[in-house]
Amino acid sequence: MQTENSSILGETIAAIGTILGPELDEVTIERAVVGLFFTGVKLSNGAAGTSATPIKSIPEAVCCPTSAMAMPFPGKLRGRRAADLAREALSGHGIRRTVGIAVVNALADCCWQRRPNPDVELHPGVDAFDATDIRHGDKVVVVGAFVPFLKELKHRDQAFLVLEQDPATLKADELPFFRPAEQAADILPSADVVLITGSTLVNNTLEHLLALTRPEARVTVVGPTVGMLPDAFLARGADILGCVRITEPNAFLELLAEGGSGYHFFGRSAQKLVLARRPAQLDTRAA
Repeated sequence: MQTENSSILGETIAAIGTILGPELDEVTIERAVVGLFFTGVKLSNGAAGTSATPIKSIPEAVCCPTSAMAMPFPGKLRGRRAADLAREALSGHGIRRTVGIAVVNALADCCWQRRPNPDVELHPGVDAFDATDIRHGDKVVVVGAFVPFLKELKHRDQAFLVLEQDPATLKADELPFFRPAEQAADILPSADVVLITGSTLVNNTLEHLLALTRPEARVTVVGPTVGMLPDAFLARGADILGCVRITEPNAFLELLAEGGSGYHFFGRSAQKLVLARRPAQLDTRAA
């Protein structure tokens, strides 16, 4: 069983502490919004981060004690130390975990500003699908019903399979490509291209999924839940990270508070960007 420190989020939290050092102790939460589709936070240093809201993880859609226990300290987040709240990313409770991931992602953006990863190329304004090397005849597997990817794959007439927990999220013409998420161990090892939604960080399945892919497979992890500190992702075989940089934190949080989704904030208060693994450089020196 993996320990917290051996997980992507655990290693990322540790890296944040190393990169930011004593500066991290001074950073607090200025505002947090748990929206219908995404959760977002703004830090006292102006940085912001987001994560998918796992709305289905709330046991009942009513104000009952069980649901209340799933919510992360309403009315008590402002002013909390970001370092403390980031550890909620390791929580087993869905909403608490997503708030923690949003804080981790805000801090990860700060880390990229301090220490860009030399093994990664940053491509602002680029869509992760466009950055993914998909070739004719590739076996493509999509993990999670990531609508933009499914739409583009169909547009290209590219064969694919989609692993999904809830088939109700798929359109009628996508159902022939549906496979239950439980079949991941049978399907992923033969894939040439694997496209994984970042929401798998929230439901704590990403490490397992990455471990099932072949070393030579081209792997993209995409979505606002994916942060800008790529080290732990790269170490597990990811090649492309499709991330989000929040450019207007106040406007972004207002949109989330009003039930906004990616269709509302991309190009307005948030920007897509890609972190791509640099190709290995061959040593051409004479032996």
